[in-house]
Amino acid sequence: MYLRLQAALSQNAAEDSMTTAAADEGALSVLDLLIQGGWVMVPILLLSFVAVYLFIERLLTIRQAASNPDAITDQVRDYIRANDIDGALAYCQRKDVPITRILQYGLERLGRPISEIQDAVRAAGKHETFLLEKRTNMLASIASVAPMLGFFGTVLGMIRAFQDIQSLQGNVNPSVLAGGIWEALITTAAGLLVGIIASLAYNYLLDRIKRLTNDMERSATDFIDLLQEPVS
Repeated sequence: MYLRLQAALSQNAAEDSMTTAAADEGALSVLDLLIQGGWVMVPILLLSFVAVYLFIERLLTIRQAASNPDAITDQVRDYIRANDIDGALAYCQRKDVPITRILQYGLERLGRPISEIQDAVRAAGKHETFLLEKRTNMLASIASVAPMLGFFGTVLGMIRAFQDIQSLQGNVNPSVLAGGIWEALITTAAGLLVGIIASLAYNYLLDRIKRLTNDMERSATDFIDLLQEPVS
């Protein structure tokens, strides 16, 4: 009885140690995965940091540029109808958002032909749109370049794996071959992950910029219409 109990305990201990060893082998840290991916992981990581920086920087810029276009247009309309152009200019300078900067371009040219004012407002709108879209194309580039870098790293890893097989003259077991393949696929997974995140960030920012651009165009149109209202 005692011998059977001791044997059972020994068997359980052996099973526990095997389970722990398997868990330790399977639970690779992030650093281990990056090292296994090779040098191609370095540019992929750099692209991920750049993508995060660009997204945060552009998002803060867009949030600062956001405003209430209807309230701004109504306020400028009240100043103009009261013939207080200086007050309208001071209001636009105080707010200092893309919409008010566009309207300020038009206010500074009052008294000139309406076509000249309209051209100035349109030029100001294009400039503000350019400032909002600045550096967003880099996110689109990262979204396409990162997966390609990942595939490139995988191809290099597969080449190394087959070179090892050739050096061993084909005397390899499936575990060795599988190990070389999953190590090569690390860069593909990393590149796809960075590409997906960058693509989502780019599309999100683009949608926010389109909304702001639409508000700016609507406010500019209302401003030109206001200038052409008959004087009562």
